Amino acid sequence: MSYPPPLYHGDDGESSARYRPDGTVPELVYPTNGTRVHYLATGESTGGLFGLYRWECEAGVTGPDPHFHRSITESFYILTGVMSIYNGERWIEAAPGDWVHVPAGGVHGFKNRSGEPASMLLHFSPGAPREGYFEGLARLGEMSEQERTEFYLEHDNHWL
Repeated sequence: MSYPPPLYHGDDGESSARYRPDGTVPELVYPTNGTRVHYLATGESTGGLFGLYRWECEAGVTGPDPHFHRSITESFYILTGVMSIYNGERWIEAAPGDWVHVPAGGVHGFKNRSGEPASMLLHFSPGAPREGYFEGLARLGEMSEQERTEFYLEHDNHWL
């Protein structure tokens, strides 16, 4: 395997690093369960290469049932607490430092079933606009069945 084609063609490099200090206010807080989502790197900010989000949930069961994506991969890196990650066959109790990668088409889900707060990093590649999906989840109750079906298809979520 070789390196991909260059993305930068200059001779001297450039000052383009992004910094987001700890304690930055999350971009999204779900009113029903207090889950906070930090948009660390969006597909737009990475030129479509990847998306990275910090997902922080309070105690209580929260998270999606088993599903798959056709166009993106998804990875989970547990920061604090214990998250139940479905690997297509069974639920794994993932603890801090554990990492789970799901290729495109891989069945997966996640839930905080621990009864304690938990946090993780979610990584998507390539960088699809997951912000629209995360924000739309808060409005599911306002959607008709047809609108929900279209919403899930638009955001490459295929439920089992």
